[in-house]
Amino acid sequence: MPGPEGDHTPEVPFSLGTRFEGQPGSNPEEMFGAALAGCFSRALALALEQAGMAPQNIRTSAEVPLEKGGGRFHIPRIELTTEVRASGGDAAKFNAIAQETKKQCPVSKALKGAEITLDAKLVT
Repeated sequence: MPGPEGDHTPEVPFSLGTRFEGQPGSNPEEMFGAALAGCFSRALALALEQAGMAPQNIRTSAEVPLEKGGGRFHIPRIELTTEVRASGGDAAKFNAIAQETKKQCPVSKALKGAEITLDAKLVT
């Protein structure tokens, strides 16, 4: 829904050149990664708060490789990396919450066809 000043959604160039030739712009894989990283970060913040941990900062990125096999392109996995500054818990509690969040995040569920890995680091 546009705000009071109208819709200022930035346009992101997308073409074969941006996908396969390194031209400036984006591609569907980056969009999947951005959607997953954003959804995961918000879900993780909520899960940590509910578990009594106080997150001060969550930084998540996603690598989404596009590979060719059997003459077709596919996304075999999505590699999430998150670094969280939080208090009120230890690394074991944090990792359990992060792994469960990875499974339960709505975007993770939508992308079930690809293996989604997670490298989670708690910074104290």
